[in-house]
Amino acid sequence: MLLRAFLIFSLSSMAWAEHAKLTIIIDDLGYHLVNGMRSAKLPAPVTLAVIPHTRHSLPLAKAAHIRGKEVMLHLPMSNSLGTEMEPGALTEQMPKSEFKHILRTSLAAVPFIQGVNNHMGSKLTQQSQAMSWVMEELRDTPLYFVDSRTSSHSKAYEIAKSHAIPTLKRDVFLDNDRNPVAILAQLRKAMRKAKIKGFAVAIGHPYPETLAVLERELPNLAQAGIQLVPASALFEHPENGHSHSQLMTRVVEFP
Repeated sequence: MLLRAFLIFSLSSMAWAEHAKLTIIIDDLGYHLVNGMRSAKLPAPVTLAVIPHTRHSLPLAKAAHIRGKEVMLHLPMSNSLGTEMEPGALTEQMPKSEFKHILRTSLAAVPFIQGVNNHMGSKLTQQSQAMSWVMEELRDTPLYFVDSRTSSHSKAYEIAKSHAIPTLKRDVFLDNDRNPVAILAQLRKAMRKAKIKGFAVAIGHPYPETLAVLERELPNLAQAGIQLVPASALFEHPENGHSHSQLMTRVVEFP
């Protein structure tokens, strides 16, 4: 019986590994047109996260959409390092009315978005009240939320779930070290995680080194048993507690 159970488990694990799904999110789009366009032209369905109110946010969101890439709002939030923040950043000092007004303005600033993830946010994502305000706004939209996990103490993922927001959290950062060898190692780490649990979320940035690795490696993922999918496709997985049908795919428009 033990041998039979082991064989069943092994075979089912192999079958699942063949269908392991990986989402790669490219953050920080909006400042650099050349690298942003290069991201939009990547030869696979990566998900592109655009910072609102930046010089190139509109053309890059449009270019991504035209090329069939899923677009997210990369929402600036306060950080623990005191790093200077972009226009539209949310902070814990804001009263609720100002906080939500800025959030709505940012949601309206980037077209074609299907989801939101935090830009920086190592401080704000630890704040239960602020994260609840974010999720209150997303609750009546078709948008999902991805916790970038810029802090190990982030509460964003759990609070999103408590508000019934389709949500994911980052498993791997690809390019904290911009050495191409290190980036490739992180990509392979994300692939291993996807095979273990059926899916994984990796986040990278439009660095030339990162883009070069992805341009070379993405066409080989299928042969390695990895299906690269946009973030919204991961809500088909039962572990997330959401059906993909819960995500409306229409373009979101805000007044």
